[in-house]
Amino acid sequence: MTNNPPLLNKNLVLLILCQGLFLTNNVTFIAINGLVGLSLSPVAWMATLPVMGYVVGAAFSTSIVAKTQNYFGRKISFQLGLLVAVFSALLCAYAAVSRNFWLLVLGTFIAGYYSANGQLYRFAAAELTNTSQRDKAVSWVLAGGLLGAVIGPNLAAWTQNLFDTAFLGAYLALSIAGLIGIVVMQLIHFPEEFKTQHALSAGRDLKTILRQPVFMVAVIGASLGYGVMNLLMAGTPLAMQICGLPFSDTALVLEWHVIGMFAPGFFTGSLIQRFGAVKIMGVGVFLNLLCIAIALTGVDFHQFLIALFLLGVGWNFLFTGSTSLAMKAYHPEERDKAQAAINFFVFGTMAFTSFGSGALITSQGWNILNLGSLLPVAVTAGALIWLSSNRKKAANTL
Repeated sequence: MTNNPPLLNKNLVLLILCQGLFLTNNVTFIAINGLVGLSLSPVAWMATLPVMGYVVGAAFSTSIVAKTQNYFGRKISFQLGLLVAVFSALLCAYAAVSRNFWLLVLGTFIAGYYSANGQLYRFAAAELTNTSQRDKAVSWVLAGGLLGAVIGPNLAAWTQNLFDTAFLGAYLALSIAGLIGIVVMQLIHFPEEFKTQHALSAGRDLKTILRQPVFMVAVIGASLGYGVMNLLMAGTPLAMQICGLPFSDTALVLEWHVIGMFAPGFFTGSLIQRFGAVKIMGVGVFLNLLCIAIALTGVDFHQFLIALFLLGVGWNFLFTGSTSLAMKAYHPEERDKAQAAINFFVFGTMAFTSFGSGALITSQGWNILNLGSLLPVAVTAGALIWLSSNRKKAANTL
């Protein structure tokens, strides 16, 4: 009989809700920024620059967020991120009304600070429950993205024509969601021992952490897994519009894609505990390959739907597994710099794929975009095979 507390508690449930609000912002931005960008951009290939601005802003903010987390602790840092979310959504709303493309890019760049904060929710989840249950806690918080899966695409569809300016209502609704997030975050108690009162230089240097095989593969799995997902997801609204499909179909495809991303969160943690992170990440690679194969068969609605759903599930297995691996590669005093490093690589990859997505879709088409995704999938597979063959050596480095 065990005296371990239950997995779910008030703090973890509230963090799951914050994750849902974060993904509502994220998914809505993906759904509309490329389309708004296409209507405002001087040339078509620049359409996804607002999407790129979001992830470039996040990459730029990772070190700043690490410092605010270190100095202020989890709660205040997360609330600062939510305040930025409110401001950036209002700035994007004004950009849409004034038809200012570069102001829209600036607004999404600023919103990246919120994204850099929100990406740390999964790590904070491990601090709100018993150590033996941290894989499940991470998985359940990621599952909170289901709220975003349902709300985000439908919010974009419901508010598309609410005002004369397309999607103005979505930006205004996101500002309200940010205010709700501030209130919810205020109710969460983060354990005192996880407030980092040490200098960011504490523990091993970042180069030593990065050279660990386990951490290297965690970075590859998280960044390339997110990169492939972002490359195809960011391009989907544009591809479906080019193919003549209505936005209601696009919203439904994105909804099921994000359901695929986060619904497995209810059991991915248990699968990782039973089979290990590397094997679950391997399944994620296989699902990415299956997604690409289906996407290459045609451009009908059901092909977009099935491919994007599989892409979401594959991302979940890769990203959750990568997070689990990463947490085994650093000590508590190294938390902020290690988490900032992995998120920097994630956002850097997403920035590149966001730009590449729009350029490839408008110049080469959907098939070339999918074929180009095979390279990062292959690299991820190679990294997992390499780690599997060196498990004993990797374990000795921890």
